[in-house]
This record gives sequence, structure tokens and C-alpha cells, in this order.
Amino acid sequence: MSPLSWIASASLATWVWLLLGQGGFWRTDQRLPAPAPAPGTPTTGTLAGSWPRVVVVVPARDEAEVLPLSLPSLLAQDYPGPAEVILVDDGSTDGTGPLARELARDRAGLPLSVVRAGEPEPGWTGKLWALRHGIALARAREPEFLLLTDADIAHEPDSLRLLVAAATGHGLDLVSQMARLRVVSGWERLIVPAFVYFFCQLYPFRWINRSRRPLATAAAGGCVLLRAETAERARVPEVIRQAVIDDVSLAKAVRRAGGRVWLGLADRVDSVRPYPDLADLWRMVARSAYAQLRHNPLVLLGTVVGLALVYLAPPATLVAGILRGEGPAVWAGGVAWAIMTGTYLPMLRYYRQPLRLAPLLPYTALLYLLMTVDSAVRHYQGQGAAWKGRTYARPEAAPDR
Repeated sequence: MSPLSWIASASLATWVWLLLGQGGFWRTDQRLPAPAPAPGTPTTGTLAGSWPRVVVVVPARDEAEVLPLSLPSLLAQDYPGPAEVILVDDGSTDGTGPLARELARDRAGLPLSVVRAGEPEPGWTGKLWALRHGIALARAREPEFLLLTDADIAHEPDSLRLLVAAATGHGLDLVSQMARLRVVSGWERLIVPAFVYFFCQLYPFRWINRSRRPLATAAAGGCVLLRAETAERARVPEVIRQAVIDDVSLAKAVRRAGGRVWLGLADRVDSVRPYPDLADLWRMVARSAYAQLRHNPLVLLGTVVGLALVYLAPPATLVAGILRGEGPAVWAGGVAWAIMTGTYLPMLRYYRQPLRLAPLLPYTALLYLLMTVDSAVRHYQGQGAAWKGRTYARPEAAPDR
């Protein structure tokens, strides 16, 4: 066979392996588990018939644009037990704190406290510094669970109740749902479902939910219900204070401490943050892509080669095979592209997007490849992971205290 046919065959073999051996990553059936006991009677660590105390911690930095769409949904939770919300204003300059107080004024629902965390100490990322401040205040209330949720996440009224019921009914220490991201603009339709698809391919949810291995672990930082005792045992957030990709680091810390982790797609938790333009989505991916690769040039090179082989080679070898009259390249490239397209369809259905977008996944993967390379370039230019006026360079080992 020619080199073209060998490349097409290698890509096809990779897709067959992904289809059969990567934990069914393409399936979208990992949803919040129903509680084992009857609703209203969580039993793990609680008195039968009672609901555990929960404190919701929301780190917020310059979130005035999205807060009116998200914070009222938290305050309106119909949770049957004691619960409250702590919003940690992380050095905002757009009036996030006063707006939060205004949104809670004269509103029935969960009580809200708004506090400021101050500038993070060296060795801390801003979000984790804010979480540290909020968790410390929450522990004074002696909750059984902490709900860590981002300021751009809107929750249906029964969200907290269902999260706690799942955790207590199944003895889980961390329950995380990947919020359904906003998909309105043309660029969001092209890139956002693929973002979640790639995440599921990297961290198959079924493996996470069935395995105790630390390597098979992840969480979605926008919505994490965490057992307070487990968080303390795992030394969260201190042990992950430098993490840029804090959700994955959090899940690994919990699992190392012996905790049980569950991750799935959300039906009643949504992100309201808009990414209308390609530039907005580009920044969202590029700010942490190289951190995901542990700032390792060799891993970056392997990732670029892997993306090219898995996603770009099938259509490229198909077209080149047709032009050159190479049947094996046409056949292997076409079948690989068909498998890729088929595995993407469930995610498009989950996001309620036209299925005709599925064959465009190679183009989206090319954009992600360029975003990843750009992330590395920014890192070596000293920009690191830039987010809302803060830049995080490559983390070094921070001394334990």
C-alpha cells in the first residue's frame, strides 16, 4: 500500500479502537442517577427522613452580565432542608457584589451572603482562592455538603434536591454535572458540542463512574456537589491551589482520599455565558489547553499529531484517494470519517442541533488544534492562562503549610 493508504488505515484502526475500547465515550446516557431510597429519605450520614445542610459557594469575578440570569435560580431552590448561598466576590470591578445583594433583596428563597476574598496569595489561582474563602466560611455552618457552582450557571428549582438525593442515595462523595452550555450563535453551534464531545473522549464518563482509579477521574467545575467531610479529608482546595484546570484536579484529589466520584451530563443545569464570536470561544479554549497538556512540548507534539491522524486524516485521505485513484485510501478514509460522524450524532442530539453538522467535525477539530498550538505560544510568550485580567504562568510546586 502507498503511504496515503497506510495513513488512512491507521486512522481507521484508531477509530475502531475508540468506538469499541474508549468507554463508550460517544454515548450521552450518563445522567444524574435516581436515588436508591424513596425521595425525601436520604440515609447516608443523615437521620432518616431529614435532608442534610448544604452551603452553596459561588466564586464570582466580574459577572454582572450573567448574574441576573443565574443567581436568582440558586436563591429559588426548593430544597427541603437547610441551605444557604455564599457568593465570593473575587476582586470584581463591575459591581458584581452590589448587584448580587440587589438581586437577593426582597426575594423569598435561600439566604445569601456576599463576601470579598481579597487578592490571592502567591501560589493560588483566583477561583480557588475565592473557593478557599467561601469554603472556610461555609465550614462554620457545619454543612454536610458543599455545592460549588460557577456564577454563570443557572439551576432549575429542583437541581439541588436532585443532586443531594443522588449523593446520599448512592453514597457518593462528589457529584458533578456538566452544565449544558449555551448554543445560539453559528460559532457556538460549530464548536460547543464538539468541546463536550472531546472532553468525553478524554474522560469517558462511564469509566469515571465505575472506577476508583485516580487517572480515570474528572469533574465539571460549573456544578460540583461535594461532601464536606471528604473535602476536608482531601485538603480541598489547598491541595489543588495552583490548578488552572481545577475541576479535574478536584476530582482526582477526592478520589485519592478514597471518595466516590460521579460525573454526567446535565438536564436541569445550564450555562448562561455567551460565546457569540469565534474570538470568544478561542480564548475560552486557549486559556487552558496547554495546561491540560502539562506544559509539555512533547505532549503538545503528540497531541497535534494525534488530532491530525484521528480527525483530519479521514477526509483528507478520502479526497486524496479519489483524486489519485487509490481505492484502499478511499475506503479506509471514508469508513473512518463515517465512524467519526456517527459517534458525534448523540452529542448533537443532546444539544438539539442539526445532525448535518456532524460531518463538519474535522473542521472543528482543526480549529481546536490551532487553539491548542496558540495556547502553547501564549504560554511561551509569558501570557500563560489569562482570564479576566489575571495571568497564570506555569505553576511550580508550592510549599505545603
